[in-house]
Amino acid sequence: MDKRNFAFDRMNFILLAVGMAVVILGFVLMSGGGSDEKVFNPEIFSAMRIKVAPVVTFLGFVFIVYAIIRKPKTVKNETDGESVQTFSAE
Repeated sequence: MDKRNFAFDRMNFILLAVGMAVVILGFVLMSGGGSDEKVFNPEIFSAMRIKVAPVVTFLGFVFIVYAIIRKPKTVKNETDGESVQTFSAE
């Protein structure tokens, strides 16, 4: 398969991986022990679990959407006039 026909380039995949890592980090920050009928755990209402973790998760999803929407850079090929994607490590 020709590299010119891919919708994503290497940078898109790197951005997707970073976004997924941020989402996973947000879910890990939200996790923790809960309360049961006999023992009340006030840690459930901590600022990290209620405010910080959802914001981190949301930013991860926004980053993933950006990685999907991002268009790879193209360079005009001087020999035959076709546009070719560049695969540089920016």
